[in-house]
Amino acid sequence: MITVIAGILMLGVLVFIHELGHFCVAKLAGVKVLKFSLGFGPRLFSRTWGETEYLISLIPLGGYVQMLGEGVGEEEEPLSDEEKKRSFAEKPISRRMAIVAAGPLMNLILPLILLPLAYMVGIHVPTFLDDPPCVGYVITGSDADQAGFEAGDCIISLNNRAVSSWTQTDKTLIPLVGAQLHFEVQRHAEMLELTVPAENGSLEGLQSLGLMPMQEAIIGTLSPAMPAENAGLMVGDRIVRINDLNIESWYQLHQVIQQLNGQAAVFEVERHGEQLKFTIAPESRDDTVWLIGITPQQQMEEKKYPFVEAIEIGVHRTQELIELTLVFLRKMVAGHVPADNIGGPIMVMQIAGQAAQTDFSTILTVLSFLSIQLGILNLLPIPVLDGGHLFFNLVELIWRRPLSLRAREVMQQIGLGLLLMLMLLAFYNDIVRIFLRGGG
Repeated sequence: MITVIAGILMLGVLVFIHELGHFCVAKLAGVKVLKFSLGFGPRLFSRTWGETEYLISLIPLGGYVQMLGEGVGEEEEPLSDEEKKRSFAEKPISRRMAIVAAGPLMNLILPLILLPLAYMVGIHVPTFLDDPPCVGYVITGSDADQAGFEAGDCIISLNNRAVSSWTQTDKTLIPLVGAQLHFEVQRHAEMLELTVPAENGSLEGLQSLGLMPMQEAIIGTLSPAMPAENAGLMVGDRIVRINDLNIESWYQLHQVIQQLNGQAAVFEVERHGEQLKFTIAPESRDDTVWLIGITPQQQMEEKKYPFVEAIEIGVHRTQELIELTLVFLRKMVAGHVPADNIGGPIMVMQIAGQAAQTDFSTILTVLSFLSIQLGILNLLPIPVLDGGHLFFNLVELIWRRPLSLRAREVMQQIGLGLLLMLMLLAFYNDIVRIFLRGGG
């Protein structure tokens, strides 16, 4: 319940910013605003200040600004001369386009404020992101495994572009989704070239290919009443050996536990410089995955930046997120990104809700990411979205006359149908992700 409430509040902030853009530019353009609503459907609360009614409505998945002279059939009686001066429809096309574009643009501008603030407050990032892109573990059966990657390989270049860190390599991968990937890797003293065929994966970087970073076998959490806790292991213990096998990484630890197949083994751990031994037998509910009830320690570091540097990094990160979103849309249209990567309101609510229960900088970062998604989505040239209205205005600007009422109605019906189909797909993916994939 807390996650849902937090998610609704964060989405409400984004919707408010979006509609505030429409509202402010409409006021500046001299248009009369009749209603400003957060949410759709039946009103829960309303109050009128001046000439505008402000509402909070039942369905918290959007909002709207209703202006005088906007839409078809809005007014039963002809407008007076004074009302025409303040009608949206009577304003020059440049002002109408500015009003329509203001909502998405506010969503795209918001991260330029939030991200620098997050970098000044301090963000927590995995420590491995700044490390050289050396592989700690290769997921069996993954694209990387099939290409011949091995634990210990260090990536030197990707498609002839030199890379020196996990972050840089992941950024280099963004525009290459759906393309053949050529890696130059160093394996001990040998240089190799490994190729991953054109793939249809997501935009999650090296890990989506099956390449995992080096991660020490340090216990982060213990599950109650599971073998590890029952045996006496503690958070912060480093597992260094199982029977006579040295453990170099968390991924090797996981593999060895599976190979035990439920048999008891001696786990040797390092605790405050002391070596301790415990006998532990893994458990399994389905005889396929064996567990002792531990999760890895998240090796994170906090980074804080001074004012000027925070602004520079925040602006750069905003550009990256916009680029990432546009690449995703382009690859999805081209068929290089599976449709099951599309998420809907449930997934957005989960992301927002989970972020709202963490730290302030994470909330700002997630708000920025979702704000960019909302802004770009609304700029798509689909009737019923802001981008569709901009398209109608652009046609009017070029042809010197508006589209016929019938043409607009037909295009809006088609756009609404496409949008509903997209929403149904997104809801379906959300439900599958929750109930069939364990919530992702």
